[in-house]
Amino acid sequence: MPKSRIRKKDDFTPPPAAKQQNVRLSSGRRWVAPLMLAMFALGLAWIVVFYVTRGDLPISALHNWNIVIGFGFIAAGFVVSTQWK
Repeated sequence: MPKSRIRKKDDFTPPPAAKQQNVRLSSGRRWVAPLMLAMFALGLAWIVVFYVTRGDLPISALHNWNIVIGFGFIAAGFVVSTQWK
């Protein structure tokens, strides 16, 4: 029985237009991660200062609403984190 021919495949060369395109990998949102971490840290610090000073700081007139403010900063950090790519 005769042996079939082996076909050699040509090497792939991308079209010239594909070589000229510049692919931008950065999304331009470099501010998201630092802001997110800052909001988390600020919320945590607000709550810790409130507990350590037994309610005298950061704002004594707000009493236990200081906890809500601290968690608000943390929640804002989560909202900002949705913009991270």
